[in-house]
Amino acid sequence: MQAHVLEGGFGNIPVEASHAFRAIMTAMARPGQIMEITGAQPPAPLSPAAGAVLLTLCDPETPVFLTEAYDTPQIRDWITFHTGAPSCDPFQAMFALGSWDQLNLAKFSRGTAEYPDRSATLIVEVGELANEGATLKGPGIEGHARLSLPETGLFQDNAQYYPLGLDFIFTNATRLAGLPRTTRIS
Repeated sequence: MQAHVLEGGFGNIPVEASHAFRAIMTAMARPGQIMEITGAQPPAPLSPAAGAVLLTLCDPETPVFLTEAYDTPQIRDWITFHTGAPSCDPFQAMFALGSWDQLNLAKFSRGTAEYPDRSATLIVEVGELANEGATLKGPGIEGHARLSLPETGLFQDNAQYYPLGLDFIFTNATRLAGLPRTTRIS
């Protein structure tokens, strides 16, 4: 086993994992709020924020799909060692990771009427994460919020499927923002 696989996880697992979990849950409960998340040092090109999300939310029962740019032996081995999460195709993914241009939303589960919670959560690595651009409204947002999204049309379509749909976590360096399916975009 290569040394890089063993490195880059949380140094103080109970403390850093609980801080990361709180940041992720806050970001999903308050769409558009940008949170700092630290502790992970995954292999490139995976950002520390995306690595921390994977370390916090994935385990051997959560299949992960990696897009081409992130589907490297180093990243796969790192995820497997630190979380036990298996790699899968997009149709089986509970989590997917990649840049916006490599994620084909049509391939991911939006859940079913009986089990809407069986939808995928997409971890989208973005070049910029700022409170500007698209206007967000809905649960967890007082009035409205703003978030720099890669586009708006697909997110508007996604919200129409509610209670089905995809959930999104946008990551950049050590920052993240959540966009649950309940959020309306304009």
